[in-house]
Parts: sequence; C-alpha cells; structure tokens
Amino acid sequence: LQLRHTHRSRPQERVAQVMRFPKHQYIRSPALMKAYREIPCQHCGAEDGTVCGAHSNRGADGKGRSIKADDSSCAALCYRCHAELDQGSFLTRAEREAMHEAARIKTQRELIRRDMWPASVPTPEEETT
Repeated sequence: LQLRHTHRSRPQERVAQVMRFPKHQYIRSPALMKAYREIPCQHCGAEDGTVCGAHSNRGADGKGRSIKADDSSCAALCYRCHAELDQGSFLTRAEREAMHEAARIKTQRELIRRDMWPASVPTPEEETT
C-alpha cells in the first residue's frame, strides 16, 4: 500500500490516505510496436501492409482515459479487424474483448516463436511471476 497526504490540509494536520491501487508502470516499446507490423493479422491472417499493434481497451491492461494500455498487451491486427475491435457494431463488448484476447495470445506466441520479442520487454510469463 502507498500512503499519500492530502494537499488541502495544513502541514501539521496532514492526514495519510491509502491509495486504492499502486500507480501502473506502463510498458512502452518502439521495437515491440515495429515487430507487430512485421507479422500477419492474428485474427484473419491478412498480410496487406495494414497490420499494427492494436492496444487493449481493458482497464486491467492499463487502459485509462486518454492513456493507451501497455504495448506488451497489443494484438497484431489488420486495419479491418482493428476497426471492428475499436468502432465495430457487429460484435458485443464481450465478443470484442474475447477477439482481442485470442489475437493477443496468438501475437505474443508468434513473436516469441520468431524470436522477435524485444529482450528489454518482459514476456507475458515474466509479467505474471
């Protein structure tokens, strides 16, 4: 737990408050974002030059207001799949989350298999341990 003092109280009257969640340490990696563009779409298999790292929209992955989730939680998706994930109306929210999660897992496995996962970025196994 982290403690924080209120800013409005006088120094002699400061009261410690417990922060509900520790501050998230975001993972940003240009090398990983480049690697996502070098493999096929992990949802439909397209290799049309539009594949990029599609960030997760889940708060559990670090997504916040005006803040993208960790680069390590992206899925390699083509323009069409990425647009359906972010703006699509054909899938429910649960279906979009399931689509991203399945593609994210396939993406991570493919990059690791191809030895394209940057050494400076923790692998999914390292993040959970």
